[in-house]
Amino acid sequence: MKTKSTTAKHNPLALSNQFCFALYSTNLALNKLYRQILTPMNLTYPQYLVMLVLWEKDDVTVSEVGERLFLDSATLTPLLKRLESAGFIHRQRSRQDERQVVITLSETGRALEQQAKSIPDAIMCSFDCDHGHLMTLKDQLETLREQFQRA
Repeated sequence: MKTKSTTAKHNPLALSNQFCFALYSTNLALNKLYRQILTPMNLTYPQYLVMLVLWEKDDVTVSEVGERLFLDSATLTPLLKRLESAGFIHRQRSRQDERQVVITLSETGRALEQQAKSIPDAIMCSFDCDHGHLMTLKDQLETLREQFQRA
C-alpha cells in the first residue's frame, strides 16, 4: 500500500508538485513582507512599483508605465488615481497628444524616494540570502517570464 507522501510524489496534480503554486505562494509571502514595510509610507506593493518606475524616469505616459510593469491601463488607472489622491503624482493630458495621459511626480512623491531607499536592504535583511544568489534568481525568473510570454 502506498503512503500518502509517496502518492503525492508521483501525482502530477498534487499541489506540492506544482511549480506555479511554489511561485504563487512565494509571491504571497514576499507581498506580505512588502506590506509591512510599505504601510508606513502609505503605499501598496503595486503602487510602490509605479513609484519605482517614476523615480527612474519622471514625466512618462500611462502606457510607458504599463509596459514597464506588464499592466494594462484598466489595471493601472485605479492605481494611478489612488497615488494622485495621496498626493504622490500628477496626471495630465499630453500637450502633444491629447489621447495620452502623462504622469509626473509631485514634490511629495519625490521626497518619498529618500524613504524608499532603505527598502531593498530591509528586504534583504529579512531572510538569509546573499545578493549574488538573489540576482541570479531574478535573472532566471526574468528569462522564465519571457519564455511564458512567447508561449
